[in-house]
Amino acid sequence: MLQLNFIRENRELTIAGLERKYFKGAAQAVDKLLGLDKQRRDTQSELDATLSQSNTLAKQIGQLMKEGKKETAEAAKAQTATLKIRAKALEESLREVEEQLQATLVLLPNLPHESVPPGRTPEENVEVYTWGEKPSLTEGAKPHWDLIEQYDIIDFKLGTKITGAGFPVYKGKGARLQRAMIQFFLDQAVEAGYLEIQPPILINAESGFGTGQLPDKEGQMYHATVDDLYLIPTAEVPITNLYRDVIVAENDLPIKNVGYTPCFRREAGSWGAHVRGLNRLHQFDKVEIVQVRKAEESYQALDEMAEHVKGLLQKLELPFRIIRLCGGDMGFTSALTFDFEVWSAAQARWLECSSVSNFETYQANRLKLRYKTEGKTQLLHTLNGSALALPRILAALLENNQTPEGIRIPKALVPYCGFEVIQ
Repeated sequence: MLQLNFIRENRELTIAGLERKYFKGAAQAVDKLLGLDKQRRDTQSELDATLSQSNTLAKQIGQLMKEGKKETAEAAKAQTATLKIRAKALEESLREVEEQLQATLVLLPNLPHESVPPGRTPEENVEVYTWGEKPSLTEGAKPHWDLIEQYDIIDFKLGTKITGAGFPVYKGKGARLQRAMIQFFLDQAVEAGYLEIQPPILINAESGFGTGQLPDKEGQMYHATVDDLYLIPTAEVPITNLYRDVIVAENDLPIKNVGYTPCFRREAGSWGAHVRGLNRLHQFDKVEIVQVRKAEESYQALDEMAEHVKGLLQKLELPFRIIRLCGGDMGFTSALTFDFEVWSAAQARWLECSSVSNFETYQANRLKLRYKTEGKTQLLHTLNGSALALPRILAALLENNQTPEGIRIPKALVPYCGFEVIQ
């Protein structure tokens, strides 16, 4: 979440940033927050003064009794009792206003970085990089949902039978190719200096709050209500929460972690071909990279992470582009996001396969993730990126590499899956 002292000192800047994210009622929300903050500070000051006065009187009572000033001592006792009642009421008021302040603060999204372009919709995002040539398919080329039936490598009907729509069953070479991509992505990340983590795929509410899924995205997550646990939407959540309530030693920075997990999202998405096949699933596999960095290093780290994802897509021989998201299309917790999209030849459209984001101190403030430098405790910056999400990568691989003889496997994956063609 945003830092209260920053908002207090930068009211106009905060409002302008919220408005660039199209946060409704930005000025009113900020002024409500600042009003609650003033009420909290005034109540705290009055409480401190009341407790101080009570303590001073308590020390005087004994001396007054020694001096035989019983009547004055009794009056001081009565005043002390009144002050204690007042202090208790002030403590309750302080608790209530702090709860209101926190509840208001967590509803404010992160402020966008100065480089975030203006705009509300995906059409206003800015393309910043493209790579590769779009393949020309032969006549009769098929979209991936037809290819997977032709080669019997993924079965959506079985997944629907077992669970429901959006839960595919991978079979034979489809399962092997899926496993090959996971291992390839993990190996590439480890080679780039990331530590592999295998985290839980269920999280508690505190973890969901720490990375910003709660209270913003309850409806997008599967909730195991008996135990009050949530299935993760991405490995970012458990991996980043490894550092909740942690003061990191400065010599342990930077932190670079990678993890593979299945991911779960309840979101329904749009209708039609845009959600057919692997385009949008409720369960999917993803390899996630996470970094924890000092503030002055985090945007260099974001560029490094983007370069890492670029390298993966180039090795997979997939045409792709990078999009800088506009303020209105960015996530709640992000300060700057780059989306990666691969070209799906048979669908003739771009498919998002990765988002690489810098959250600056937004998550760290919720997590209380800090480090000490020169005797001072400072918040760290957190970053994460998909490297990569598998379903749309697989869709593009199948469509772009289809030939009359079968589906060609990119050279980088052949050693991992053990075959060159799906026939």
